[in-house]
Amino acid sequence: MSVADELLAANEIFARSFNLGDLNVRPRRHAAVLACMDSRILFEHCLGLRPGDAHMIRNAGGIATDDAIRSLIVSHHLLDTQEFIIINHTDCGLLKVKEYELRAKLTEKMGTGASEPAHFYAFDDLEANVRQQVHRVKSHPWIPKNIPVRGFIYDVKTGRLKEVGERG
Repeated sequence: MSVADELLAANEIFARSFNLGDLNVRPRRHAAVLACMDSRILFEHCLGLRPGDAHMIRNAGGIATDDAIRSLIVSHHLLDTQEFIIINHTDCGLLKVKEYELRAKLTEKMGTGASEPAHFYAFDDLEANVRQQVHRVKSHPWIPKNIPVRGFIYDVKTGRLKEVGERG
């Protein structure tokens, strides 16, 4: 049985007692979280969120890519979120990886280059990366200046969040 088949079987069990069909499309807590896709971290659990509380946007590294910013814009302008939270974490797969080395490795492994993705957004300084993601979101012209955008680092060994303040 494939993993997809196992997940489908689990969904059948889940659907039998499903009772969340009446949740509003607008998040109850009026917040959106941009975080890493790391499978070790269930951000809803570590943040005390329940279904319907917040939008969860996840990608490799918790990076404010064009697509993540698109989701935040939709979250705010169409679905009334009023606060953005960005979370990176210790021991991230993109931490200490060099962009050019990853691209070269993939080109060699697959026997061909590729123009997309243009960037993997590898980084070597966790706090600087969080600050950069916060800046990307705050500086977008369609993100209102009054929307709080805060950045955090999740420690995979302790489960604790640490806020990353702005420099300067």
